[in-house]
Amino acid sequence: MTGTDISDEELLARFPGWDVNRDSAAHYRGRLERRLLLQRCEDCGTWHHPPRPLCPACWSWNVTPTEVAGTGTIFMFVLLHQGPPAEGVDYSEPHPVVTVELDEQPGLRFTSTVLGVPNDAIRIGARTTLDWIDRDGAPLPVFRIVEEAQ
Repeated sequence: MTGTDISDEELLARFPGWDVNRDSAAHYRGRLERRLLLQRCEDCGTWHHPPRPLCPACWSWNVTPTEVAGTGTIFMFVLLHQGPPAEGVDYSEPHPVVTVELDEQPGLRFTSTVLGVPNDAIRIGARTTLDWIDRDGAPLPVFRIVEEAQ
């Protein structure tokens, strides 16, 4: 079953506790296919996230969930020392959270975690690429560092 084949009820069941609604449903359906879909205005070309039905640049209603390449640069980085229980998150070591500015457009950012490197190797400005893990039975977009920060 692909993301486009799943009913709204099944989509809500796959992402319990997430803000799945009319505007974000396509984003979560894309996750089921391991595709990161963000909103893009068909009139002015502006990307935006989180999903909204209206373009924040030109106020057009002509926005479409569109796949991003998933490459970008770490814009912000924090370490969580505590937080809500989450599958695969062990707070005995600080848990990294990064906001990546995606290459599609300056200011287009997506927040997740970074995997595959020790926390002291994570730097603002480091180049990243999109990867996927399963968390609580659903695909979660994450990032991996592809080169050191400049």
